[in-house]
Amino acid sequence: MRISALKPNGIWKHFEAINAIPRASTKEEQIIKYMIAFGESLNLETIVDATGNVIIKKPGTYGRENDSAVVLQGHLDMVHQKTVTSNFDFETQGIEMFIDNDWVKAKETTLGADNGIGVAAIMAVLSANNISHPPIEGLFTIDEEMGMTGAMALTKNQLKGKILLNLDSEEDDEITIGCAGGVDVEITGNYNLEIVNNDFQYYEISVSGLSGGHSGVDIHLNLGNAIRIFANYVLELKNKVDVKVCEILAGTLTNVIPRDLNSTIAIRKTDFTDFEKCNENIISNIKTKHQTTDKNLNIKCSPVKGIFSVVDEIFLKQLLKGIQTMPNGVFSMTEGLDDLVQTSNSIAKIKLQNGTFSIACHTRSSVNAERDLVVQKIRDSFPNGKTEEIGPYPGWEPDPKSQLLNIAQKCYQEINDVAPKVKSIHAGLECGIISEKYPNMEMISFGPNILGAHSPEERLQISSTQKFWKFLTTLLKEL
Repeated sequence: MRISALKPNGIWKHFEAINAIPRASTKEEQIIKYMIAFGESLNLETIVDATGNVIIKKPGTYGRENDSAVVLQGHLDMVHQKTVTSNFDFETQGIEMFIDNDWVKAKETTLGADNGIGVAAIMAVLSANNISHPPIEGLFTIDEEMGMTGAMALTKNQLKGKILLNLDSEEDDEITIGCAGGVDVEITGNYNLEIVNNDFQYYEISVSGLSGGHSGVDIHLNLGNAIRIFANYVLELKNKVDVKVCEILAGTLTNVIPRDLNSTIAIRKTDFTDFEKCNENIISNIKTKHQTTDKNLNIKCSPVKGIFSVVDEIFLKQLLKGIQTMPNGVFSMTEGLDDLVQTSNSIAKIKLQNGTFSIACHTRSSVNAERDLVVQKIRDSFPNGKTEEIGPYPGWEPDPKSQLLNIAQKCYQEINDVAPKVKSIHAGLECGIISEKYPNMEMISFGPNILGAHSPEERLQISSTQKFWKFLTTLLKEL
């Protein structure tokens, strides 16, 4: 069964169409062209700004032509992640989707439901002729996942609507009214190289099989972080044998909990017997520690030939201790809301090779002062490195008394016979940026059930998408 054959066809056919187009963050050229052609094919006013954001405007339906416009907003880019064994080429291939009972999944890659299903829903509204709605401004932003540069580049006169519906949430029983702000933190520097003699045997170390996931909404799940696991592994080894590190490479995006890591280490040959004895035990203990959250965790150690330069011992100790002591995971919870993370940090990427290193984190918080505190702790973990804050974005302050929220709650209650949960989330939404530019615009965020976003386990619930579509179209009738 084709994805486009699912009900409602209007939303699924567009999801299938855009998932056939490579649309990684910062590489949205093809999807931008597609969206322009889509808008023009409907004879709708279609605008693309200098950054690449696309705005498609549709008049209100009969009798509603003079109603206040509603902005429907989603982002065109998706997170590109794949399994270690996958040969998928994100540059040239469309996402390979399949149906598994009530879920749409992708073969060994991220699905792109974040935020492809939101984009598809907006496209379905724009192309429909049987939905009552006010004038629509379909806002399709770019580069949400990497830096929100599309939303950042919006000007104060591009939109006329007084209401914005962001379709980038991932739980169908919730209406989101606030989110955390965040910033990328990058540490860079140099280290000395040492050449060791033939007294050492070299091994390739691979950490794989971790669950991964979104570094915001999944941060409270205590999922394994490949970088922290490796640091703990080497520190344990160093208590037993003479081990040196040649290079480390892990992580792809700062908003993804790293699932995989590759490294080359050197073990003194005279320690080989001790290494064999302790290595298996250390790996077993690490697997046991993470068996609940990361049951497929695998640490593989394979001998390799050659003589490599190694990291000087002083820096190696600083590096491993820095990774071990740097904040990673939940830093604090929101007072009075036990289920809402206030501040967190995720160690996301590391590259250590040929005398230079870089470590990238993503720090999130709804409290600026606490975000700054975490950034300072990151600096303190690497006092000899250069620390830079990149792409800070604001949080979105909740407005629980907004008229829009009141209407949305009533619509949801009438449709589902149960009240929706009203929440703030520990993740970045473009609402925070847009609300700064349009302070008088009321906004909420909602969406269907999406699990495993930012990982190859990402999946979209079919029945929930139907529920989401009914809520969206009903809400548009009421606004």
